[in-house]
Amino acid sequence: MKNFSRIYLLLLLVVGLLFSCQKEESVFIDENEDEAITANSVLTGLLIRGSEHAGDYDDIIDGNSCASVVLPATVIVNGQEITITSEDDFGLIDTIFNQFPNDDDTLEIVFPINIILENFTQVTINSQAELDTIIATCEGELDDAIGCVDFVYPITFYIYDSVQQQTGIISVNSDFEMYQFLSNLDIDKLISIDYPISLIVNEEDMEANNNQELLNIISNVDCDNDPVANARLIEDLTTGVWYITYYFDEYDETDLFTGYEFTFNIDSTAQATNGTNVVPGVWGTNSSLSYVDLDFGSDVPFNELYASWDIIEATSEIIRFKDVSGGNGSIDYLTFERTPNNGGSNDDLNSFIKHLTIDDWYVNLYKDDGVDETCNYVDYSFDFTTNGRVTATNISGGDIKNGFWTVEVDSNDELDLVLNFDYSGSDDPFQDLNDDWDVINFDGLFIDLEDLSGGNGGTDHLSFGRNPCTCCGGTGIAQLLRDIMADGCWSVQTYLEDGTDETYYYTNYIFTFIAGGTVTADDFSGTINGTWSVTEDSNGVYFVIDFGANFPLDKFNDDWDVLGFSETNVSLEDVSGGGSGTDNLVFDKIL
Repeated sequence: MKNFSRIYLLLLLVVGLLFSCQKEESVFIDENEDEAITANSVLTGLLIRGSEHAGDYDDIIDGNSCASVVLPATVIVNGQEITITSEDDFGLIDTIFNQFPNDDDTLEIVFPINIILENFTQVTINSQAELDTIIATCEGELDDAIGCVDFVYPITFYIYDSVQQQTGIISVNSDFEMYQFLSNLDIDKLISIDYPISLIVNEEDMEANNNQELLNIISNVDCDNDPVANARLIEDLTTGVWYITYYFDEYDETDLFTGYEFTFNIDSTAQATNGTNVVPGVWGTNSSLSYVDLDFGSDVPFNELYASWDIIEATSEIIRFKDVSGGNGSIDYLTFERTPNNGGSNDDLNSFIKHLTIDDWYVNLYKDDGVDETCNYVDYSFDFTTNGRVTATNISGGDIKNGFWTVEVDSNDELDLVLNFDYSGSDDPFQDLNDDWDVINFDGLFIDLEDLSGGNGGTDHLSFGRNPCTCCGGTGIAQLLRDIMADGCWSVQTYLEDGTDETYYYTNYIFTFIAGGTVTADDFSGTINGTWSVTEDSNGVYFVIDFGANFPLDKFNDDWDVLGFSETNVSLEDVSGGGSGTDNLVFDKIL
């Protein structure tokens, strides 16, 4: 009997505790109505918008913030085809867009693609017209995701019925789970959040301890302005010293600032000094930090820095600017980095620009992976101007092709000529010129370019000369090269065997190409005789050399493709028949 009484009292105690817990939860809702959330609450709507799939991070591709493209995806950017495999590749698009100051940047998507909508639905898009429909709907109805708010998961919700009795607990672990739970919340259900919860707003960590705090945080967020990122950039700019590692104003003039270190102060003052000379300056910016004003006075060369510089890239280690000149519309580039530039010479770059922008050029050779397509361009003269524009004019009158160009120094300190021509339709041959071309050789009469194709691994060749090519129809060019080679003596400028530089074998040789087909190679040990000829067919022009078994001249024994030539320079190439490698041979005339 005593045991029964004890059990009975224990049961009463347990029931009482359970009832007390439920009553406390019900009182919690009753006495704090602001903590009760329904399907129609303002806060519920904000939580849904904050957990929707934000598609604004890839707007550079699809042009709308209501959806994102499923990667990988292939796009054609200003005529250059690239495959985007991750968000890191978005920078490739920016790089191409920033290559030319005055062009109309274009991006074409190679369809079909898959996109993810704000409600996490995945849809296949087969054409630009279908994507345009999504964009129009987005602009009219759907664009309500709050992309700059990130919730820190997990987040726990308590669920109550219509009489405010707790019926369940759910923990969400991702935006998708949050969106699904709140979007499908029954109209007669009440929920509350297990506070505190953490959020990341514009990259700033924040915490909410109740509904009102959470409501204030989300409803007052400004996704168009990132004050944290702006503050970080200003902190980077005003911390430590910077060096100008690149300054381009029609020509590379980086050397003007060699030895100077720059400091920027929080009070908008600045200074450049090389330890002896001190140049005071000022700087400023706008609220969104889209540009930086610089003014270091009127003394040369610091007066060249006076401008409102648009920010291209900004990190703690590098800040890149550009400015469109008010005169001829050319673009200036300015780069600051934490370490001084390597002091490398910019003579080649400036020499190339000077040659390129003086007088007209003509395509003397274009080979697309070995297929000669020179005749597509022989009727055009090319005019490169210092403001980054290029015009190809049909010398017979009528057709004009407009484009842009820039020249860069790549990671191997070699020159790259980047071309971007307007073109109409997939059959327009000028789209084939749009590429990043390696500069192999150049002088005042001749420019030899090469590009390794990204697709099949083949090699394209493009050569410009000062005179129109007469090669189409098999007339003139082979004889012209014969006449040039037979006029004077020649030396080997470059010999690469499968990429290995073996020019040293031929340093002391002087070559004389005699009309009629004989050639002599003279050095301190004597004369070696051989034969030579220039042939031509529908696929191109070939330079044939044979020195027999005489080492090292026997390495020249082959029928070489003529990549280009001038009166003082001849560039040849041979692709091994087995695909094992490529040899290059360049002759220079001894004047």
